[in-house]
Formats: sequence, C-alpha cells, structure tokens
Amino acid sequence: MSRRSRIVGFGSAALLILAGAVCAAVVGGEFGEILALVLISLGCVDAISLVFLEVGLSEDRERAREEAVRRRERDSSQERARPRLGRPRLDRMRGRPRRLP
Repeated sequence: MSRRSRIVGFGSAALLILAGAVCAAVVGGEFGEILALVLISLGCVDAISLVFLEVGLSEDRERAREEAVRRRERDSSQERARPRLGRPRLDRMRGRPRRLP
C-alpha cells in the first residue's frame, strides 16, 4: 500500500467522522441524528478496517523478510558444504551403482 493510498484511506475515514459531527450539529431532528450516526459509524469502521489491513501487510512483509533470510542462509550453507570446482561428484555406495543428485 503506497503512502498516498494510506493518506487517502485514513483521510476519507476522518472526513466521514467529521461530516457526521457536522451533520449532528447542523441538521436537526431525528434525520440529523441518524445521518450523524451512520456517517460516524462508517468512518470508524473504515478506520478500523484500514488499521487491520496495515497490520496484515506488515506481517506479510515480515514473513517475506524472514523467508529471504532463510533462503540466503540455506543457499550459503549449500555453497560451503560442497565445493563447486569442476563437475559435481556423484555419491557412491559399495556394491550399488552411482546415484544422480
């Protein structure tokens, strides 16, 4: 999620809450109360949804970082385990044919 989309998302949530507060003050009667309740509720739901989205995305980024570190460690340990000079040696057991890796 880009910085601009975060600003737009959280800004729209704040705008809905602000519009609900303004409607509560300006529009009178039962209609004003219902309109304010709906707008403020939508703004709060939008904000909470965006917070959960941010938490999920940060967990995904952390998981990808950990996987990249594991992959690098695995690749480097495999390079240390067998030298890459010439052709790879085939494993051989007494009385059995060679097995390809």
